[in-house]
Amino acid sequence: MNRRLLALLTALLLALTACSKATSGDQNAGGVKTGPGVTDSTIKLGSLVDLTAVFAPLGKSLVQGTQLFWKQENDKGGVCGRTVEVTVKDHGYDPQKAVALYREVSGDVLGLQTVLGSPVITALRSSIAQDNLFVGFAGWTGAMLGDPHIQILGTTYDIEMITGLDFLMRSKGIKAGDKIGHIYFEGDYGENALRGSKYLAGQNGLTIVEQKIKASDTDLSAQVAALRNAGVAAILMSAGPAQTASAAGVARSVGLAVPIVANGPGFTPQLLSTPAGAALKENLHVVSSMAPPSLDSPGARTLADLFTKAHPNEQPTQVGSVFGYAQAQATRAVLQKACDNKDLTRQGLVTALHQISGLDTGGLVAGPLDYTNPDQPPTRTVYIAQADSSVPGGLKAVGGPVEAEAAKSYQPKA
Repeated sequence: MNRRLLALLTALLLALTACSKATSGDQNAGGVKTGPGVTDSTIKLGSLVDLTAVFAPLGKSLVQGTQLFWKQENDKGGVCGRTVEVTVKDHGYDPQKAVALYREVSGDVLGLQTVLGSPVITALRSSIAQDNLFVGFAGWTGAMLGDPHIQILGTTYDIEMITGLDFLMRSKGIKAGDKIGHIYFEGDYGENALRGSKYLAGQNGLTIVEQKIKASDTDLSAQVAALRNAGVAAILMSAGPAQTASAAGVARSVGLAVPIVANGPGFTPQLLSTPAGAALKENLHVVSSMAPPSLDSPGARTLADLFTKAHPNEQPTQVGSVFGYAQAQATRAVLQKACDNKDLTRQGLVTALHQISGLDTGGLVAGPLDYTNPDQPPTRTVYIAQADSSVPGGLKAVGGPVEAEAAKSYQPKA
């Protein structure tokens, strides 16, 4: 009887020990330390994006790009002998909804492949730190610099605007003494971009005429009228696609024929078939670390072929499918580094991120990416593209990747 009781107690102790190891994420599989979201056959990641609100077209295309990459990789065997699964949730660009969705998925994933939107990442930041999660950020605000958990795919909004305004001075006749309008979203995205435009304006004797808007503002007649009355020589846009279309269309209708430069999130090719399409083709350039889908580069050609086969009746969008595919590329590099380190835990993933340098995306992101210093953007290089309905994605690159001289010494605000 005592022997049987001892055997039962021993079996119970072993079971509790195994359960404890599984819960704490310290079990070993194939010599690799694993944590939440990782089994012998699967790595689970999460993705919180906007599929129904201001960035819905971009969010849908982003997910398509992500799915294309992981299908291709999983067909080749995945990462570390495991298939990668990405659970997608729609937050509708609502930070409160995003917080609730984060709680749903965060316990079951190794990290977050994508979190779209500056307001959303700001609302989640304390939880991300507490849970020690790796997060691929679909946004480029400098406020995320210095956070070891956040991966930025490219440069920041302020450096984009420094380079965009520099382009206007080099190519569009903007000169000292000119006034430049800047329409921007309130919050991290727009205000970070504004920091860049004001920096370069201060260095070159330009005046920035500010127009702050909300994401819900889609008729910019009043803002464009104010810029016309101020006599601006160009307009900078740091907002969403609907706002870019409104500003371009209204400016054309009131005779304000000036060049417009937008941050990457301010454009989708669908805009070119709207009433604002003619104005966009005449005046719009987009500045972004993400390549125009029409770029003649190895990565862009591969993505274009995959996308056309999977979605023959659709077209990829700027910072949409290109971003989703390239961010999945970067995430794969981080996962592989963690595997090489034999540490597929949450801390292992964060550590691996900052061991990545010289990451080449085949031209999908301007310049090689260096994540070894979280206080600095992984690149300061961008593409400048012109709206053009004759090419896939509606954007045609103007020359190759650009690193503005002023951007080299500029220190982004963390």
